[in-house]
Amino acid sequence: MQVPIANVRNFAILGHSGSGKTTLTDSMAYILKINDRLGNVANGSSVSDTSDEEKARKISIFASPFMAPYTVDGTEYKFVFTDTPGAPGFYGQMRGAIRAADFALIVVDASSGVQVGTRRAWRACKSHGLASIAFALTGLDKENADPLKALESIRAAFGKNCAPVTIPIDGKIVNILDREELPAELSEIKTQLCESAAETDEALMNEYFENGTLPAATIRKGLHTGIAEGAIHPVYCITPLKEEGVREMLDSLCRLLPAPGSRAFIAADGTRIEPDPAAPVVAQIWKTSVDPFLGQLSYVRVYSGTLKPGMALQNNGQEGAPQENVSGLLQVIGKKQTQIAEACPGDIVAIPKLKNSHTGDTLATAGCSTAMQPIDFPAPVTWAAVTAKTQADDDKLGTAIRRLLESDATLQCEKSVATKELVLKGIGDVHLDVAVALLKSQSNVNVTLSVPKVPYRETVTGKGDGHYKHKKQSGGHGQYAEVYLHIEPLPEGETDWFIDEIKGGVIPGNFIPAIEKGITETMLAGPLAGYPVQDVRSRVYFGSYHEVDSSEMAFKIATRNAFREGVLNAKPVLLEPVMELKITIPDAFMGAVTGDMPHKRGRLIGMEAVSDGMQVITAEAPIAELFRYTAELRSMTGGQGEYTMTFARYERVPENIAQKIIAAHKAEATQEDE
Repeated sequence: MQVPIANVRNFAILGHSGSGKTTLTDSMAYILKINDRLGNVANGSSVSDTSDEEKARKISIFASPFMAPYTVDGTEYKFVFTDTPGAPGFYGQMRGAIRAADFALIVVDASSGVQVGTRRAWRACKSHGLASIAFALTGLDKENADPLKALESIRAAFGKNCAPVTIPIDGKIVNILDREELPAELSEIKTQLCESAAETDEALMNEYFENGTLPAATIRKGLHTGIAEGAIHPVYCITPLKEEGVREMLDSLCRLLPAPGSRAFIAADGTRIEPDPAAPVVAQIWKTSVDPFLGQLSYVRVYSGTLKPGMALQNNGQEGAPQENVSGLLQVIGKKQTQIAEACPGDIVAIPKLKNSHTGDTLATAGCSTAMQPIDFPAPVTWAAVTAKTQADDDKLGTAIRRLLESDATLQCEKSVATKELVLKGIGDVHLDVAVALLKSQSNVNVTLSVPKVPYRETVTGKGDGHYKHKKQSGGHGQYAEVYLHIEPLPEGETDWFIDEIKGGVIPGNFIPAIEKGITETMLAGPLAGYPVQDVRSRVYFGSYHEVDSSEMAFKIATRNAFREGVLNAKPVLLEPVMELKITIPDAFMGAVTGDMPHKRGRLIGMEAVSDGMQVITAEAPIAELFRYTAELRSMTGGQGEYTMTFARYERVPENIAQKIIAAHKAEATQEDE
């Protein structure tokens, strides 16, 4: 598939879940002879959805890239396209594919029109610098399909510059530009196409004014320019299961859509990367998967240079730019892997067994310091505590989690200092459920998920003193240390949390570090409810020691007890994490969402109207009330709402709730003692 860079067409297939993205991919794969039969999602034979989880759930979970040659008008082209998930839990796969693409093809179901996933895909393209966007209108064979109505929904949401290029006429999908005679309603559409093309160039505009029309080749030239600039968005009508309109769309993509180089890929240092096969190699890992036989597979988009097996590259995304050896280049289609001799700008290939490279890293020719900007993956909004089912599972859990995180940049996992739980974070309930299934299939580790404990904190609101004398005699050297501490709130902006005010040598200086360490260790589990203590200043101002019996351990023990007493005397309170939410919903659900927020002890910060009839609500609420918010928002908005969540600050827990938390801690401690 050695074709000129100008003839490469690299695009990502995006859209709402269930809009027909994978069905379109299967139809294209059959036409392009990637597959020898027409795959079908319903019976599990799709060329794209090949994992057990995808087949069982009937949804795409992983982005699947393909490459194939295609000939139009006697000229050979190369398609590089990626089928992406539409379900919001796997949004990260879509973002990675957008980074690797030169343009996007957003799929819209003709019976449903524009949906929340359609808007999500559009916003992702715009926010990530992908200007060239086309639309594929699918499902024309459904009983309630109305292509003209669906077209109007696209134009209402994304602008009148969304112009149909192929459309059904007399039961056949045709390219409007190739037809001289059209029904009246379609003649107007062709006129709009002509005007859109003319607006891209002054010479074309003059020609249009003089002749009242433009020839098809001239219209295509103007459309090509407008599409590359993001000023025009072509719309294609297709029926993938019947292979109707798909070839016409592929032909038009070759004629109208941009090649590598039209999208400005900017490196982290601000320089533009040109798609030159003779330049140093610059490629970015946009996706990582785990193959049961080959291990880790790193999918890269080549931006410049020619990538070949056996090359030594450096990873500019890691400190020190460690070297990586390219053992091979693979084209992966389902479970089939084909060796490739080289990859040029615009290509997507998989590299097996890289040692120190991860999703988002840039691989470059040795000596080339170019690094791509990081991929902006969505932050987690759903948390769950992970517990191994057996001791054998627990022994393998750490390795299994690391492998899982390597293959999904939107998953996070951490051991909570406050709750001692292993917490898995993702983009929704389904996302976490799939993660659990992958732990089982990839590493044979069985785990259960549960609602995590809230990572509360403790602090003080007043001043208090603590004193403890540790004295123990058990034969031989005894143990002796006495410590007086003064506890107070740490003023905002200050960092000196420990102050030595000992005078007269009542405590020798060599024991002061032990006192500081004793405070540090005790702050990990406060006296109120066992949670970490923060924003507290401790002053050691008096004490005593014994020349023989005093030791660092004795002073640590005395300090721990003095600190606990001091905190309890300084009006301690519980703090809880408060999160800031950005909730995006259609206007119709404003009342339901804003009315629900007070029930979550939340408060509204602001509301902002955005394009296409959507509102963004900014709110704050304690995380204790948000563990099920993904499902609750989905229920309130009929699946049309989405949100992001970031940590804002810690705030004081209301007294009535704090008392219950403290009582539960005391009951648990009593039970452990028994």
